[in-house]
Amino acid sequence: MSRKTATSRFVKISATLAVGALALTACSGASGSGTEDGEGGQAVTFWGNWTGEQATQIETQVEAFNASQDDYVVTYQPQEEVEAKLLTAIAGGGVPDVVLWDRFQTSVYASRGALMPLDDLIAEDGVDTSLFYEAALNELVYDGTTYGLPLTVDNRSLFYNAELLAEAGLEPPTTWDELGEVAEALTVREGGSLVRSGFALNDVGLFSMWLGQAGGRMVSEDGTAAFNSPEGLAVLEEWEELMHDRGVYELGFAEGTDGFAEGTVAMAYNGPWTLATYDAIEDLDYGIVAAPAGPDGDRASGLGGFGLIIPEGAPNVEGAWEFIRWWTTEASNGVAFAELSGNMPANLEAAEDPFFTENEDYAALLETMEFATARPTVPGYSDAEVQGLIPELQRFMAGEISAQEALDNAEESFNRILAENS
Repeated sequence: MSRKTATSRFVKISATLAVGALALTACSGASGSGTEDGEGGQAVTFWGNWTGEQATQIETQVEAFNASQDDYVVTYQPQEEVEAKLLTAIAGGGVPDVVLWDRFQTSVYASRGALMPLDDLIAEDGVDTSLFYEAALNELVYDGTTYGLPLTVDNRSLFYNAELLAEAGLEPPTTWDELGEVAEALTVREGGSLVRSGFALNDVGLFSMWLGQAGGRMVSEDGTAAFNSPEGLAVLEEWEELMHDRGVYELGFAEGTDGFAEGTVAMAYNGPWTLATYDAIEDLDYGIVAAPAGPDGDRASGLGGFGLIIPEGAPNVEGAWEFIRWWTTEASNGVAFAELSGNMPANLEAAEDPFFTENEDYAALLETMEFATARPTVPGYSDAEVQGLIPELQRFMAGEISAQEALDNAEESFNRILAENS
């Protein structure tokens, strides 16, 4: 069932809401002391890279926390390149108290001493870490130490334009073969130019998900690259077939826009963070199915999401921890944020709320959660993927090198970066 025809609609966020970037400020003072905000509460500075409508969603949640108690006042300050700015702040001053954290980055920044260990705080307050999706929590653990608590979980499921599929008399694809056939049927060219892509093949960063669907793995048991394999080659050959043989996508098509939202892309991998935005578009009738299975029936998707961490040198550790605990461990607060944003909570009790279990719109996302896996927590993995693998995949997609050359080059760079971080 498409989201526009589903009976269980959830709150729509106005597409016109936006938040300008706030001026960068910072608290100072001894760790744990905080600063007065002039209204009787200690100031807590909150950084994150969510802007625009997503910043509005966060600010609404922050306002709920501020209203729930009198000791602290949290202020959200959107940042670009938040991880790099955090390192600069730690070196030169102006460290925030709490950070909305891409869990994928934990091993890199914990190894650099940028994140504060939270195990003592977790133990002192008796926080039950079994409250969370295990894979999400594990992404915030490095070398046996916990550096944050998970806030959201997400996965990539297949979003499709329900109106376009209905017009073509097609069903949503559930396998690679069906994906290619449906995407080709929905692709439109005029005078040789692509005007509607059947499937957006614009994110090579999803390689690990495709690799899992092909039955492969990113890292071997000895901690080295395992993607230079028949399964890895099958992924690149599938991409080549979709882009060149079937012609469902061209590099740069709809670049700088959300082609799915605008109707110039018929199908795309996406996640729950887009739900509020898409629901605000009156003429977008869309549906979601679980990520299609690979050639041998293997199912895979990437489990991602955000957590909350306290950086080393945070001025107000107590306020930051109180905010983290309030948002992540109290199920009602996770549900409230889902109602604002569409994001799925990492708190298992919150995920069992009727808002999700009785809502057909979440069926595909919940189904995909059953087989979604987080990326390896090998030290340096995120750097190895971003700097070693992705550039070679981009060169392949641009036609500069062959599939096997891309895998060979990526394996060498990937292993070198992992070795440098071991």
